[in-house]
Amino acid sequence: MSAELILEIGTEEIPAGMIAGLRKNLTRLAREKFSEARIEFAEFTSYSTPRRLVLHGRGLAESQSDKEESVRGPAEEIAFDDRGNPTRAGEGFARGQNISLDEVVIRDGYLFAERTIEGKKTGEVLESLLPEIINSLPQPQKMRWGDKDYRFVRPIRWLLALLDDKVIDFELAGLESGRVTRGHRFLGAERLEIPSAGRYFKQLAGEKVLVKNEERRSRILAQLDELLPPEVEAVRPEGLLQEVVNLVEYPTAFQGEFSQDFLSLPDEVLTTSMIKHQRYFPLEKSGSLINKFVGVRNGDDPHLNEVVNGNEMVIRARLADAVFFYREDQKKSLEEFNDRLTDIVYQEELGSLADKVDRLKNIARVISPAVSQDEEVKKQAIRAAGLAKFDLATEMVREFASLQGFMGGEYARLAGESEAVAQAIAEQYLPSGSQDELPQSKPGLILSISDKADDIMSNFFVGNIPSGSQDPFALRRKATAIIRMIIKKDLDLNLKDLFQQLQREIGAASEVRERVLDFLQQRLRNYLADEGIRYDVINAVLAKNSFDLDDISARCQAVMQLRERDHQDFLALMYGLQRCQNLASQGEPAEEFSPDLLKDQEEKNLWNKYKQAAAEVKEYYSSEKYFPALLAIADLKTPVDEFLDNVVVMVDDGQLRRNRLRLLEQVAELIEPVMDIAEIALDED
Repeated sequence: MSAELILEIGTEEIPAGMIAGLRKNLTRLAREKFSEARIEFAEFTSYSTPRRLVLHGRGLAESQSDKEESVRGPAEEIAFDDRGNPTRAGEGFARGQNISLDEVVIRDGYLFAERTIEGKKTGEVLESLLPEIINSLPQPQKMRWGDKDYRFVRPIRWLLALLDDKVIDFELAGLESGRVTRGHRFLGAERLEIPSAGRYFKQLAGEKVLVKNEERRSRILAQLDELLPPEVEAVRPEGLLQEVVNLVEYPTAFQGEFSQDFLSLPDEVLTTSMIKHQRYFPLEKSGSLINKFVGVRNGDDPHLNEVVNGNEMVIRARLADAVFFYREDQKKSLEEFNDRLTDIVYQEELGSLADKVDRLKNIARVISPAVSQDEEVKKQAIRAAGLAKFDLATEMVREFASLQGFMGGEYARLAGESEAVAQAIAEQYLPSGSQDELPQSKPGLILSISDKADDIMSNFFVGNIPSGSQDPFALRRKATAIIRMIIKKDLDLNLKDLFQQLQREIGAASEVRERVLDFLQQRLRNYLADEGIRYDVINAVLAKNSFDLDDISARCQAVMQLRERDHQDFLALMYGLQRCQNLASQGEPAEEFSPDLLKDQEEKNLWNKYKQAAAEVKEYYSSEKYFPALLAIADLKTPVDEFLDNVVVMVDDGQLRRNRLRLLEQVAELIEPVMDIAEIALDED
């Protein structure tokens, strides 16, 4: 028979943004710990509400599986004398293992004590295993409460642990586990006794708690669709939906509205206020926002009108503030806001935001040629850099911080700046995540790279260096964003040159720049790995050039394409080229190769094929067509193999030996502009 497990950790409200990670880790830990404990299971799933983390296990074995144990003892010649009688060593080993000498197994010249350790009942093992899982749960932050030394993401208020209808007894954080849980904070029972694991979900649903996240999600989406007027659609970003699901135990959707006058605000202001501040789903018709929204309450239908009225009052007040800020900001010039930046500290050691803006203009001048040779683009980028941070002094951005950049672009347009400058200001913070879109305009691309590069160099200069999981200034994300932009936009921008300029701008020591470059190279390795590039290919390519990112990516992709074209032929080619390289390094190759010294047919064939390949490769390299170049080199595989199998290289004739070594050296050198072949792993993985 198989058993069902419910482990519920009842807590104070857990922040919605933490819940997904906690659930994922709880499931992972359960699978790992149960496997280590030799308890077979069919499935583990984790659920959550704001007030509980739940582990649901199905198909659990009644007992641990038995364990076969084998303990090696002394050698047979030591355990028995010449007559076959047991020695003190042999008798001591048997006695120590609580077996007789007749039960000892002799294998490979040694004594072994072999036994089967019978597995314990699952319920007995869980008494220590469940608290071990809870204590091992990774958490973004932990807190203490009361007079307890125990730490958890939020204070634990109750513990429920049931294996079928049996309570798993353990103590944690001053609490004893049991079969009692709690319903909805306002609509459910304060004390709810669960008779068995199989009844858990149904009983809690009766107390207005939908434990399963997917069930709450489906309910929200269904209610959302029911509330939509004809031809109206809801703006439902996945992040918002997940957050709302994690904020409620029993969701009930409602529709509210606000004055149409507020639609005069930019859409981004409206959606930011509704989505980020109030967790509403904005509504739109024919692609345009309308003055309605859908919210979700943590409760049921009664008194829903009061909830709607309350939410409409809140959004009305917030949007009224936004209108006021929007109008007041437009009464001032962009230069007035820029003047205020001298009073806003960027970094204590680096001065104000005005100082940062000055650096951005200088960096933009350096970056521009790598993005465009058009002088107009350069002028637009420098102008945008000069206005990049003015919106941080506006009332709107002070109230709605997430609108920085966007409001800068909006106000720049209203002030008569060109569309190119306004767009660049709006795009400066892109990309904000690994899947986020890149700046579309060339001035925006220049400004985005400039801003992120300055942030990285500045923070390294003052000692704010990412460590472990700590990266408060998101420098890893910004470094990856720079790498993405350079590679995806095919920019001829060398990171070493860029950060040398930044070093001068900031007045940092060369050691700071080197630490930054090491940091960027590690981010580059991670980026390439995420793009599907093998570790040995990354090592081989970076060994030749570490900072020309566009070129690095092209070479990595070419090597991977060749490898995936024919895995075995690729390994054979690398093996042959490595042999050429190794042999050439063992002697003294001639300075100049002489075709007149060729004797054997295999070396003549290799020379002829080499000449043809070298001419093709040179042409391909000149236009950075790495894959065709590698294909030309791959054509040398057979003549290289035939040469190495049939021609003696290290002959006594010094002139002939050096000439053959030079031929092999030239063959190996063909691939050097792409990678260091010594870094390629010649395995089957």
